[in-house]
Amino acid sequence: MNAIYFIKDIVLPPLLEGTWVTIKLLVFSIPLGLLLGILIAGGRVYGNKIISFLCASFTVFFRGTPLLVQLFIIYYGLPSIGIYFSPFAAAVVGFVLCSGAYHSEYIRGAIQSIKSGQMMAAQALGMSKFKAIIYIIFPQALRRALPGCSNEIVYLVKYSSLAFMVTCIELTGAGKIIATRYFRYTEVFLVIGTIYLTMVSLVSKFLAIMEKKLKIPGLG
Repeated sequence: MNAIYFIKDIVLPPLLEGTWVTIKLLVFSIPLGLLLGILIAGGRVYGNKIISFLCASFTVFFRGTPLLVQLFIIYYGLPSIGIYFSPFAAAVVGFVLCSGAYHSEYIRGAIQSIKSGQMMAAQALGMSKFKAIIYIIFPQALRRALPGCSNEIVYLVKYSSLAFMVTCIELTGAGKIIATRYFRYTEVFLVIGTIYLTMVSLVSKFLAIMEKKLKIPGLG
């Protein structure tokens, strides 16, 4: 079978469908993972001992175990205690929890890099601790954490291929099915690699623009 015909008429249509599933996974997972990371980081730095311990334990578990194991627990393990997720939902939950743990470490470090005098000054001006955190500390910390969080987002684009392991047919899953059916792994996975490279390049470019726009002169 002609390679051009094979790629154009047989490989690309299902791969584009799989790419759309991958994009939907990322659209849900990236913002929710970042939000979770902010909450966990805030809990570790500003929470009481119990909250700080729980947030630290969450981070240790999800950073210390493979994402694939986490996906298996969510999709195959939780049904044994009556908790069921669709393949898509299980993938999103796993990605959010794992990326949230990594984001939290970048954000926690950024929060702790803000001089404590800023909190004291804000409270001296009559702001509550909560408002000082929201309006003074977090805006600066998120800017400082953005390069690290951007790196995690790029990793998540590639990690999304693991969704196939919980039967969510995204880009890699669609390619695996085609390659197995026609026994033409080289052509199929070269196309898959090209699509991932394109997505990573676009995401990286967007994040670089965001970093440039949010950068404050003189702020590390």
